[in-house]
Amino acid sequence: MGVSVGFENILLEKRAPIAVVTLNRPRVLNALNAATLAELAAAVEDVAVDESIRVILLVGAGPKAFAAGADIGELSGLDAESGRGYAERGQGIFRRIETLGKPVIACVNGFALGGGCELAMACTLRVASEAARFGQPEVKLGVIAGFGGTQRLPRLIGRGAALKLLLTGAIISAEEALRIGLVDEVVAADGLMARAEALALEMATNAPIALRRTLAAVDRGLDMTLEDALAAEAREFGACCGTADKGEGTQAFLEKRAAVWTGN
Repeated sequence: MGVSVGFENILLEKRAPIAVVTLNRPRVLNALNAATLAELAAAVEDVAVDESIRVILLVGAGPKAFAAGADIGELSGLDAESGRGYAERGQGIFRRIETLGKPVIACVNGFALGGGCELAMACTLRVASEAARFGQPEVKLGVIAGFGGTQRLPRLIGRGAALKLLLTGAIISAEEALRIGLVDEVVAADGLMARAEALALEMATNAPIALRRTLAAVDRGLDMTLEDALAAEAREFGACCGTADKGEGTQAFLEKRAAVWTGN
């Protein structure tokens, strides 16, 4: 049995070494209003400092949506100044997810549109059900993707493919998302959580410091020259070599036993 933490718009369940964060507004397709984003930010900080949690699964409640984008009622009331602040708040939350130091797996079980697609892209990996649908339809509302979509989408799938989605507002299938590299795996809907949990447990068996430093090396290196990125990688590798977990991991391998990680 896991430990449940109470929120109004999301659910947080801890089943160490996994935490499951569920966007819990199925009647509005888990739309990301300000209250939901604030609770998501709080949940992320909760799991960030919980040493028993190694991997986070992010899912949308109900069969229809992961998250169908922003709350259009809130969006309609924004002007130039408040719109910029709105985008910056969302970007900050999603960037925190991206740089959490723990893998976050998006379990996409339906529509992932607008902010929902951007949220999935901020996660470490994306596992989608066959019924999942993806898109950035903001141009149809007279705005652009504002929670990182114009930046993460080209980095994931390339400039041309990203612009095609961003400029048409088209909604694509899970199979097409897999083909272009937007998602990492597509599974049957009834097997989505089982596959995500298996992937999470596979990651959670590894050294937590090594996971954190791998994530940091990849994230920082993407914006560096290859030479600078290799130097950063060497620093992260060296830091790992100074940990107790590295000593435990190598000794366990030599002794042909499972390692016992302490996170030190």
